[in-house]
Amino acid sequence: MSELLYGRNAVLESLRARRRRQQGVLVAEGVKENESLRAILDAAQQAGVRVSRVARSELDRRLAGANHQGVALETSAYPLLDLESLLEQARQADDPPLLLVLDHLQDPQNVGTLLRTAEVVGVHGVIIPDRRAASITPAVVNASAGAVEHLALAGVTNLAQTIVQLQEAQIWVAGLEDDPRAQDFDAVDLRGALALIVGAEGPGLARLVRERCDFLLRLPMRGHVASLNAATAGSIVLYHAWRARAR
Repeated sequence: MSELLYGRNAVLESLRARRRRQQGVLVAEGVKENESLRAILDAAQQAGVRVSRVARSELDRRLAGANHQGVALETSAYPLLDLESLLEQARQADDPPLLLVLDHLQDPQNVGTLLRTAEVVGVHGVIIPDRRAASITPAVVNASAGAVEHLALAGVTNLAQTIVQLQEAQIWVAGLEDDPRAQDFDAVDLRGALALIVGAEGPGLARLVRERCDFLLRLPMRGHVASLNAATAGSIVLYHAWRARAR
């Protein structure tokens, strides 16, 4: 299967990562050749990917009006790993594994934001359900500013069973949930092998997923709003875990 990535950051990072089979870069006629476009053209040349000029209306039509910024990349679908391959890659890192698990998030913007944070803080792998959740679509790639192109992602069928496999691999599993049993995120030692699970927008963690976590984390709040957006909350905890390890 092939797809059309759009947005300059998404296209550039995919060309740099070279993890997909890339068929060609499409550039809208009349687009000003500024620094960001030159970086894309240089990356395409280095990767041996052809560049074609097309009418902007062609990109508008093929991308259903998405904000493509005059650039798109024809490429294969995102290359998901199996869980064992992802864990094997994580074991080879110098640091204890730090993994992100998404429990059926639906919003591409939230998924993209979390993936961008995961890449920034050096997460060793991301686990997503392969059904009833946002997949790694061009919208998600664009929302992550292309960061997902540099991440190792595994798709799994059963998250509850995946948690058991992570625990058998000596990885602590923490669920992010506003629950009476949850501990404040900055009161827990997160420096060891850790998988952080972020629940879906609205319902949060699924019941069986929540019950199988080793412990739950929460973000203390002072204001009037009931809770934080899933992507915001998850990003805060990921960043805290990274900084705790750095110290």
